Amino acid sequence: MANTIQDFKSALLGGGARPNLFEVTIPNPPTGINLTNNFPILCKAANLPASNIASIDVPFRGRIFKVAGDRTFDTWSITIINDQDFLIRDAMEAWMQKIGQYADGSGDTNPNDYMCDAYVKHFKRSSSKVGKNITTGNGLSTAARYRFYDIFPTNISAIDLSYDSTDTIEEFTVEFQVQYWNPISKKE
Repeated sequence: MANTIQDFKSALLGGGARPNLFEVTIPNPPTGINLTNNFPILCKAANLPASNIASIDVPFRGRIFKVAGDRTFDTWSITIINDQDFLIRDAMEAWMQKIGQYADGSGDTNPNDYMCDAYVKHFKRSSSKVGKNITTGNGLSTAARYRFYDIFPTNISAIDLSYDSTDTIEEFTVEFQVQYWNPISKKE
């Protein structure tokens, strides 16, 4: 039997997940890195990066038998709206400076000194408490939560300056290396 538009409508509970309902937090940045309270507000974009399990080809009697290999995690990118005082940009630059000094390449060698965890919450449009969802202070229910373990920045994008840019606000992207990430139970 073919599915109908009614079946589709019934399956699309809550109107579907919306990519603009999210919050990124880095609650315990490395010592000396001052991420302002505005970070979750000015973090304009993020992603849930891919995790990949490689395939290992094992030849056997003229055939290839595929077995699961190791899991890898892609880099994680966030986009920040730049404030006039460059507070978040300064914090990200200081974090990278902690890892590798401009002048001589020295820096922290203990990963515990420059790595920390980050969190992404994905919200529902509905404020109803269907199932085991947590309602936040803003009335939105949490649809999904993710924890990113042992992140550190490896790239801060350029900010283009131009006399032609009159009706825009500066943004920049930060790429982080991620050891791994996993979903967090909605009960936590």
